[in-house]
Amino acid sequence: MVVDGFFIAGSILCAVAVLLGVLATIIRTYPDDFALVSVALLEVFLVVYGIAAAIRQAGGQGINGEPWEFWGYLLTALLIPVLAFIWAVTDKSRWSNMVLAVSGAIVFVMLYRMEQIWDGALPA
Repeated sequence: MVVDGFFIAGSILCAVAVLLGVLATIIRTYPDDFALVSVALLEVFLVVYGIAAAIRQAGGQGINGEPWEFWGYLLTALLIPVLAFIWAVTDKSRWSNMVLAVSGAIVFVMLYRMEQIWDGALPA
């Protein structure tokens, strides 16, 4: 499997979102600003990732897997941080931080799968 810089950057952002969300769940009884910002940055990353993927595909670098599957994963991944952010802003409880943490983990799994689809490496 070929790993590119976008996957590494996304993995780091996901890890930070998970870590800050878990720490905020332990420490705070309300949504933490750092956890909210980390999920917002994760959303910004996904937008940039999508734009870069569109440019790469338009430039001739094809997706080795099914293109509809890649773009479906990307569109779904774009919804996860937004929904977690809305949840955390509307539900002012300790567990909103855990929702933010879980959103980082979900996005990581989806990012990993998008990397597999792009490079054509299917799980054994």
